[in-house]
Amino acid sequence: MDAQQHGFRLVDGYKVILASNSPRRKELLEGLGINFEVRTLSNIDESYPDTLKGEDIPMYISGKKAEAYKQGMADDEMIITADTIVYDHEQVLGKPKDRGEAMRMLRELSGHAHEVITGVSIVTKEKTTQFASTSKVTFAELTDKEIAYYVDTYKPYDKAGAYGIQEWIGYVAVTRIEGSYFNVMGLPIQRLYTELKQFS
Repeated sequence: MDAQQHGFRLVDGYKVILASNSPRRKELLEGLGINFEVRTLSNIDESYPDTLKGEDIPMYISGKKAEAYKQGMADDEMIITADTIVYDHEQVLGKPKDRGEAMRMLRELSGHAHEVITGVSIVTKEKTTQFASTSKVTFAELTDKEIAYYVDTYKPYDKAGAYGIQEWIGYVAVTRIEGSYFNVMGLPIQRLYTELKQFS
């Protein structure tokens, strides 16, 4: 039986919408075997107050995304939004604008631990649930040659912190992970599964 075709009955009564254009989040949600569709909006404001720290930042942004999608949702729809940040020395490393910024970010991450934090919002017309998941990732020392190879080959400009753990850099640089590996990819899928079971 094709689980994706028939769908695992996890959220009865709701049409699940993944509000993300991330192929990694789509792949992870597909792994749950539930039926869902992807829906995206452009130009969502992802700014946040400077006073926010740590988990509050991606929680706030995922909440803003959820509000943007909620305006046009149907009564039987459930929308999942997420935002992932790389958090290093209380600084957010977002998506690099260019090669130089990607190189700089990876030099900053080289040789020590940082946090990857994902905030998730689950929204229906009647109810909203939010949670955050934090993983601690330790990098080995990276040479400029290694960093340049990764950036030039994989062009990680759509990734927070300028890296994707499922790519080459994850194989050679990551020495330790405390927490969910899938969270570092962009969606803490086991925690999401638990929250969806408890949602109704």
